[in-house]
Amino acid sequence: MSNATSTSTQDTEKGSIHRAPVAVPTTNAHDDPHHSISLPPFGGEFQPGPYYYQPQRKFANPAPLGLCAFALTTFILSLINANTRGVSTPNIVVGAAYAYGGLIQLLAGMWEMAVGNTFGATALSSYGGFWISWAIIETKSFGITAAYENPLDLTYALGYYLIAWWIFTTLLLFCTFKSTLAFFSLFFFLDITFLLLAIAHLHLDDGAIRLSIQHAAGVFGLITAFIAWWNALAGIADGSNSFFIIPVVHFPWSGKKVEDKRVPAVMEKERTA
Repeated sequence: MSNATSTSTQDTEKGSIHRAPVAVPTTNAHDDPHHSISLPPFGGEFQPGPYYYQPQRKFANPAPLGLCAFALTTFILSLINANTRGVSTPNIVVGAAYAYGGLIQLLAGMWEMAVGNTFGATALSSYGGFWISWAIIETKSFGITAAYENPLDLTYALGYYLIAWWIFTTLLLFCTFKSTLAFFSLFFFLDITFLLLAIAHLHLDDGAIRLSIQHAAGVFGLITAFIAWWNALAGIADGSNSFFIIPVVHFPWSGKKVEDKRVPAVMEKERTA
C-alpha cells in the first residue's frame, strides 16, 4: 500500500477526517475480505449505513456536488415560497432547476451508481428528476399548465404531484434513522417541506393556494437547503484543505456509537485477562 493510502486509512480509523472512500454495498462487502475497514454512516458521502474503504478509487465523491446542486436550487425557490421581499414569481428558479438542481444533480446520482452507492444514486437522481420536471411544468412552451382550463384543477394537480414527492421522501427518511443527525435532518426537513407545499395546494383558501402554509414551507425549505450545504461541506472538508472538520453527530444507537462503546470494553477485558 502506498504512503498516501496508508495515511488516508490511518486518518479514517482515527475518525479525524472523512476521506473519499468508495461506497461498497454492505450486503456484499461483509462477505468480501478485501474490504476490511468499515466506515460509519456519513452524509458527506450520502451513505445512510456503514460502508467500506477501498484504497483505489476511480471516481471522486459525487455526493457534495449533488447536495450543493440540490441546496442552491432549493434555497432560491424557498425564498420565493416564503415571499421574501414580496417576491412570489418563481420563474428565476427555472434556469437553476434545469441546469444545476436538475442536470448536475442527475449526473451526480449516476456517478453515485458508479461508486456503488444505491441510496445516493436513488436520492440524487430522483431529486434531479424532480427539478427537471418542475422546470418543465413552469415552462409555458410545454403547455402543461395551459392544459388546465380550470385553475382549481391545476392547483389540485400540483398538490397531487407534491404529495407523491412527500411519500418518496418519507421512504428515504426511513433509511436515515441509523445514520447521523445531519443526514437525518436533511430528509426530515425536506419531508416537512413537501408535506406543507402539498397541503397548501390541497387545502385551499377561497379557491387559492393557502399562502400561510406555503410561507411556512418556504421557511422549512430554507432550513433544508442549509442542512444540505452542511452535509456537502462535511464531504468536501478534510485534513488536506480545512483547519476544521464539520461535525455530523452520530446517533447514540448508530453502529459507530455502539462500536465506540464496545472497543474500550474489549480492550479492558483483554488487559485484565
